[in-house]
Amino acid sequence: MAYGGTVVGGLSISGVESMRHHREGAGSPLVLIHGIGSRWQVWKPVLPLLAARFDVIAVDLPGFGSSPPDGGPGDVAHFADRVTELLDALGVVRPAVGGSSLGAAVALELGRRGVARSVTAFAPIGFYGSFGARWCQATVGAARAGGALLGPVLPALLRTRPGRAALCGIFCARPLNLSAPDALADARALVAAPGFGASRRELAKWRFPGAGAVPVTVAWGTRDLVLPYGQARRARRLLPAARHVRLTGCGHLPFADDPQACARLLLEAG
Repeated sequence: MAYGGTVVGGLSISGVESMRHHREGAGSPLVLIHGIGSRWQVWKPVLPLLAARFDVIAVDLPGFGSSPPDGGPGDVAHFADRVTELLDALGVVRPAVGGSSLGAAVALELGRRGVARSVTAFAPIGFYGSFGARWCQATVGAARAGGALLGPVLPALLRTRPGRAALCGIFCARPLNLSAPDALADARALVAAPGFGASRRELAKWRFPGAGAVPVTVAWGTRDLVLPYGQARRARRLLPAARHVRLTGCGHLPFADDPQACARLLLEAG
């Protein structure tokens, strides 16, 4: 699938250092923020549906994807600062924001600060107890370590249906919906991400601090193995005014599992 957006890097405005992003579509702005070890391409399954209505800006956070690390702590507040600076540099004011996992917590923080006009959070971190935080750290750490160990044989493994099912099933409930090239690029990005270590450490520390006044949608896959669906109950308690959506049969990264449902939530929120 071809994409007509641009990837912008090398920005030095407002302290933004080489923060890459993909931009396509036209309309009101929609910012998309990936999770730990990921990259903007995690949103590819929903981009065609979104770009028909929005000016979509899908970012690579510092230390992930094509964005080099910027020396920051790799926590939610730091990433919210960097995204805000990027938006200021682009002249984008109060966009709708969607986020996944760590990126969902960043989106919620942008909503709390009043930077976002609405927030759609897919399986946000920060709604776990100490065990849930350690479990999240362990699962993403194991996925990265496994990708590094299998590096030379990953292309051959991911070309097979059993290989994609085994290696991508931790994140996706329907891993065969992923193409072999995309699965390989995602695995390599996870292994190579220089920001992974710092952000993984910070995962255990961050807890949801409270919401702002913007409309919030929280969506959670019922087959999420990284942040299990039970954490959605705590999100409901802490965000009683939010819209809470159950993504039946979807995993931690639901965008390839059910792109229509995920796009619909972002369209409705925007």
